Amino acid sequence: MSSNAALQSDPEPILACTVARDVQKFDLLIEDMETELGEAWGDLSFDDARVFFTQPDAKFMEFVAIAIDEQDETNLAGIADLIETANANGLKVILIAENVSPIALHQLLRLGAREFCPYPLPEGTLHDAIERLRKPEPTGGEIANINTAHPSKHDRNGVIVTVHGLAGGVGATTIATNLAWELATIDDKKPPRVAMLDLDLQFGSVSTYLDLPRREAVYELLSDTASMDAEAFVHALASYQDKMHVLTAPADILPLDFITPEDIERLLEVATSNFDYVVIDMPTTIVNWTETVLNESHVYLAGLELDMRSAQNALRMLRALKSEDLPHQKLRYILNRSPKFTDLTGKSRVKRMAESLDIDIEILMPDGGKQVMQACDHGTPLASAAGKNPLRKELAKLAGSIHQHNVEQAALEAE
Repeated sequence: MSSNAALQSDPEPILACTVARDVQKFDLLIEDMETELGEAWGDLSFDDARVFFTQPDAKFMEFVAIAIDEQDETNLAGIADLIETANANGLKVILIAENVSPIALHQLLRLGAREFCPYPLPEGTLHDAIERLRKPEPTGGEIANINTAHPSKHDRNGVIVTVHGLAGGVGATTIATNLAWELATIDDKKPPRVAMLDLDLQFGSVSTYLDLPRREAVYELLSDTASMDAEAFVHALASYQDKMHVLTAPADILPLDFITPEDIERLLEVATSNFDYVVIDMPTTIVNWTETVLNESHVYLAGLELDMRSAQNALRMLRALKSEDLPHQKLRYILNRSPKFTDLTGKSRVKRMAESLDIDIEILMPDGGKQVMQACDHGTPLASAAGKNPLRKELAKLAGSIHQHNVEQAALEAE
C-alpha cells in the first residue's frame, strides 16, 4: 500500500504507522500490523515520518512502530531524533529491532520508546505491546491501591526463593530473573503475586535484564527500613508488564554492608506479607546478611558451572557454613550450562564433581546458547523472546515444581 495514500486519502482513520528504512524487510511486522489494525495503518520512511509526526493528523494515532536493524546503527542520531520528535508530539513509540547492539538499543529506549519488541517477532509480542499501550497510565490513586492491596502480615505468607551464584558468570541473575517471570505467569486464572529483589547493591543487573529503570526510591527505602511499611515498600518497586514487581539494585554503587541483617529481616517480612513468591538475586560475595537470607529462604539455589573455580568456591562455601553451624543442607545446587544428554564424558564429570564435594547436584540447566544473551541484552524474559529455548523449558519446569509443592503444602495446612 502507498504510504501517502494510506496516510492522506484513505477514508479509514489511520491508527498507527510503521517507520523503517525499508518496511518490506520486516515482513512479519507487516503481517502483525494487518492482523491488529486491518487497513488502518500506513508505512513511512524515516524522513517522511519526521515531518508527519508534527502534522495535526498524527495526533489521532495510537502509536508508531519504528523498525531498525544493524544497518541503521550508522543513523543512530537520526533515529534518536525521530523518537524524540514522536514523544514531543504525544506519540507512543514501539521500537522493533533486529541484530542491534545492546548499547545502541538502550540508548534509543532511554529516549522514550514505550515498548520494545525483538525481531523476528515472537508470536503475540506486538499484540501484547499494543494492548499495554492502550491501557490508561496508572494514576497516583491506582498506585496507592497496589501498595496497600495486601498491607497486613496475614494476607500473604510468601515463599522465598533465593539464587546465589557461587562464581561470577554462572548465570545466576539470568536464572533468578526468568524463574521469577515463570512463577508470575504460571497460572493465568489465578496468577501468583511475585516480587523480585536484586540484592547485589553494587552491580545488580536485573533491571537491565528486564529493561526497567533504577529508581531513587530504592536507596531511600534501604537507607531507612525502620520506618518502612507496605506502601513504602511497593512504591519502591518497578512493575514489569503488570505481572511482576521488581526491587532493582540502587542507581549508584553502594557498599554491601550498607544494609544490616535487621534491614534484611524487615525487607523480607514486608515482602512475604504482600507477595506469594519473593525471588532474591544475591551478590556472589558473602556479607553479614547472607546468613539472614539463608535462614529465611524456603529454597536456596546455589549456582555453579562444570569448572574448577565453581568447585573450589562451592567447597569454600560449605566450609564456611559448617564452621558457623549454619544450615548448609538448605543449599540446592543448580548446574548451569550442563552437558547434553548424549555427552557421556560430561555427565561423568558432573558425577565426579558432586562426589568430590559430597553434594547432590539436583538441578541441571542446559546451555541456552546465543538466545539467552540476546534476551538479556534486549531486556526480555526468555519465555517472550525464545519460548522454545531449552533453558527456558527447564526453568518453566523448575517454577512448576516449586509452585506445585507450595500449593500442596498450603492445602495440607488448610486441612
